[in-house]
Amino acid sequence: MKALADPIRLQVIEELASGERCVCDLINELSLGQSRLSFHLKVLKDAGLIVDRQSGRWVYYRLEPKALGILQDWLSSLAEQCQKPTIDCE
Repeated sequence: MKALADPIRLQVIEELASGERCVCDLINELSLGQSRLSFHLKVLKDAGLIVDRQSGRWVYYRLEPKALGILQDWLSSLAEQCQKPTIDCE
């Protein structure tokens, strides 16, 4: 959750929702410097939310569907649990 707490990282996630993207495209789309974007990509990668692959001198990033599924399951579980009525105090 900490990795998703930053607005820039959320923007990166939204950009990657349409599929794999080259880091050069992300720099242009998000209007970020390379070092700043690299920091945020590292946080997301360390959290397991994205994966990368290198092709020549370029690095491509994509969302990790398995990690998103785990997050979705956890949020669904929370949504179900918070609906349970409390037990009255005696």
